[in-house]
Amino acid sequence: MNEITNDKTKCELALGALKFVDDPEIGLNVVDLGLIYQIDFDEDQKKIFCAHSLTSQFCPMGETINDGVTNALQHTFPDYEVETKITFDPPWTSAKISDEGKEFLNM
Repeated sequence: MNEITNDKTKCELALGALKFVDDPEIGLNVVDLGLIYQIDFDEDQKKIFCAHSLTSQFCPMGETINDGVTNALQHTFPDYEVETKITFDPPWTSAKISDEGKEFLNM
């Protein structure tokens, strides 16, 4: 796991939910693609912040993926407000794909 978080236990739950969010063009989930960069939890304000990337800055499915990330986190943590941010810092590369993802993609 390379994601940045302030709560490892809740992050694991979040990543489990995010494994159901696929990049529709690739057919692989955002976790195994390595698109999730950060998930932080603010217990006082009951907020979740998730920074994630896309496979390219011009990804036509960016809004769909972002909505999927938001919905998965909201469903898993219904008492929290979810804030997402798409970032390209650092830029995504195929080196971020998990071993399971590489197997799925025959890499």
